[in-house]
Amino acid sequence: MSLDNRISKHVSHEEATYSTTANRLGINNTPDVDSISRMRLVAEMVFEPLREYFDSPIGVTSFYRSEALNRALRGSLRSSHIKGEAMDLDADVYGGLSNKDIFDYISDNLEFDQLIWEFGSDENPAWVHVSYSRDNNRMQRLKAVKNGGKTTYHKL
Repeated sequence: MSLDNRISKHVSHEEATYSTTANRLGINNTPDVDSISRMRLVAEMVFEPLREYFDSPIGVTSFYRSEALNRALRGSLRSSHIKGEAMDLDADVYGGLSNKDIFDYISDNLEFDQLIWEFGSDENPAWVHVSYSRDNNRMQRLKAVKNGGKTTYHKL
């Protein structure tokens, strides 16, 4: 498959847009040209350096979300996934790495907008959310926790 049909060397278009929820509900999750451009940028600037450093497959559990899919998932109205600027990564999909390894490498070595330690424990997040903006990267590190059934975010 040529790179024109891929988001990056290690991320296929199918992987970046796949959603069981979208399939189940019949939601169109096709990104526009601008979203694809943003997806390629976050993959180039964050995912590929991460993949190259660890030389190991890393699960992409969520990438692009159409507005309709984001609503169905009850995502944030300002979610970077809608613009194609965010990825949820999970080392548990393939093993060999921990989500903490992913979080720490991104935090210490790469530019990003937001890096979120998503739930899990103090030792290892359940997954890692990372976003990259072509306009403004805030280098914001957060931890998501459930507080009375509601998600709250704390600065790290």
